[in-house]
Amino acid sequence: MTASASPVPSLRDKLTGAWGRQAVIGIPLVFLLVFFLLPFLVVFKISVSEMDNVVFKDLFVWVDGVLQINIKLGNYIYIALDDLYLETYLSSLKFAGITTGICLLIAYPFAYFMARSPADRRPALLMLVMLPFWTSFLLRVYAWKMLLADNGVFNNLAIWLGLISEPVKMMNTPFSLVLGMVYTYLPFMILPLYANLVKMDLRLLEAAQDLGATPWQAFWRITVPLSRSGIVAGSMLVFIPCVGEFVIPELLGGPQTLMIGRVLWDEFFSNNDWPMAATVAVVMVLLIIVPLALFNKYQAENSAGGRP
Repeated sequence: MTASASPVPSLRDKLTGAWGRQAVIGIPLVFLLVFFLLPFLVVFKISVSEMDNVVFKDLFVWVDGVLQINIKLGNYIYIALDDLYLETYLSSLKFAGITTGICLLIAYPFAYFMARSPADRRPALLMLVMLPFWTSFLLRVYAWKMLLADNGVFNNLAIWLGLISEPVKMMNTPFSLVLGMVYTYLPFMILPLYANLVKMDLRLLEAAQDLGATPWQAFWRITVPLSRSGIVAGSMLVFIPCVGEFVIPELLGGPQTLMIGRVLWDEFFSNNDWPMAATVAVVMVLLIIVPLALFNKYQAENSAGGRP
């Protein structure tokens, strides 16, 4: 009995398959070009343009057969030489890094507990993590302002219990800023960690224990390395928005917590200096793209290393 020959794909099937593969790649690419690259190029154009009252001068002018290029780089030079902007960028990176670290310390045990809970309880735990999203972000942050005020709930409760004799300054401090950002972005760290830990093969831990590893050694040598992609993803989801955060520093921060989002707001709406504001925004976007590039590189290396 002879084996039947496999059907030869027709030209139509080949074109349909090729079109489908191109659509899967092309649609997200077009989305990024339209909603990220083009707006970014517009902001970059404003950053290197000169303003004539409320009108931006053209970058390229054709006069008498001569192409004139009018690109102003003074704003970028000013940012590089002005200590205020450098300190503001460093402050934003510092507070974003502190927030990311604290979120990781709190979220990892929480996500680990969720992943090891019985399967019928996990949906309820996930709902509790996502419950804050059902309330307005602004209201949640403003609630912390009333809790941390000098005559707020925490100070009044501590005075009533006799723990302190006078109100403790908590509002408009680095403490209130970090507390607000940790509270706001903690779910963004928990969810990627949970998604990673819940898929881990528990037989690896059993094998490690059979080979003589203690629970702590098995955790550090197996669980943590296998959850590294979740740690990186959660850290990026927290770190990147924290760098450009404006609402939380505005409501909970003070003069000691100046961040780049507030500087960007002042340049746009207080100073009405759009080219300078656009320059600050471009530099901020570049600060965000660098961690994303590192994350993509890590993901690519991790995928390549996991291939047989």
